Amino acid sequence: MRKKHEDNADLAEVRGEIDRLDEQIQALISERARLAFRVRKSKGETRQAVDFYRPEREAQVLRGVLERNEGPLSDGEMLRLFREIMSACLAQQEPLKVAYLGPVGTFTQQAVHRHFGHSVHAIGLPGIDGVFEQVQAGDADFGVVPVENSSQGVVSHTLDMFLLSDLKICGEIELRVHQNLLTLAKSLPQIERVYSHEQSLSQCKNWLRAHLPGIELIAVGSNSEAARRVRNAPEAAAIAGRVAAEVYGLPVLFADIEDHADNTTRFLVIGRQIFAPSGRDKTTLLLSGHEGPGLLYRLLEPFQVHGVNMTRIESRPSRLGKWAYVFFVDVEGHAEEPAVAAALKDLKKVSKLSRVLGSYPRAVLTPA
Repeated sequence: MRKKHEDNADLAEVRGEIDRLDEQIQALISERARLAFRVRKSKGETRQAVDFYRPEREAQVLRGVLERNEGPLSDGEMLRLFREIMSACLAQQEPLKVAYLGPVGTFTQQAVHRHFGHSVHAIGLPGIDGVFEQVQAGDADFGVVPVENSSQGVVSHTLDMFLLSDLKICGEIELRVHQNLLTLAKSLPQIERVYSHEQSLSQCKNWLRAHLPGIELIAVGSNSEAARRVRNAPEAAAIAGRVAAEVYGLPVLFADIEDHADNTTRFLVIGRQIFAPSGRDKTTLLLSGHEGPGLLYRLLEPFQVHGVNMTRIESRPSRLGKWAYVFFVDVEGHAEEPAVAAALKDLKKVSKLSRVLGSYPRAVLTPA
């Protein structure tokens, strides 16, 4: 009995300490919000939320969070908490408007909240071109679009939009994608057809071949659209994320059905300007060269000469002529850094087209 009394006393003491810490945390968050508001006021009362958002500054703050974190919370959890604090502080008067490939429940929406937090006004749109148009028109401050998947490669429509748009890349997001089979059916034999985005169908093709051979597969505009279609159809199933399952009230019959456990999608944040260096950046270029032997060599040589590491290259039809191509190239560093700037200067001498699509902070936390 005495032991139980001592345990209760210890528990009460621990809870009292937690309460005191909660009060301190709340006071510090409020003080941070006041300081963020002072920064905003110093830049002018009439300016909009987008004028105060600095992705390079956010990246530096979040890297500091990672460097200081000693547990027990994981890096991902600690980053999520700080991201939400920063998001709320920025949105005190007016939230950022962020367009994304919708509708509600898509992986792109998850990427929006991972990057910007939940204190933004997220605008779901039916197509990638709509996201570009919304940002270009100024109806959204930023947009988020998928650009590549670790198992299925590039999203060509996103790359092609940069051939038609002057928008810039302001950031990147890497999201581990878990696919789930959502359905009102109680077992696999009751399912007659499966809906999903074509990328998700491809990411689960081995699982589908093994568990639902010969089933009708129907590609739709998004995973959320797939979930919406099957919410009243017990003979159908959708492949989508858990957020879509929650939004449309669908049970998960099978979880994590993607063929590759490390299935990851990379998203781009698009906006109307290039921001300052953060210290750990990436630059994306759109290049084309003069026809003739050694075209690609001539375009890539300046990177080798100036010690700039190229991390990715993709070719796409240029739409400027038959069998003409452009190259999308990612390199390490910011366009303002001396080595990258020197390589860009040399590129202009040997290329037909050399355009900086964006210099932006590298993803702060990549999926484990």
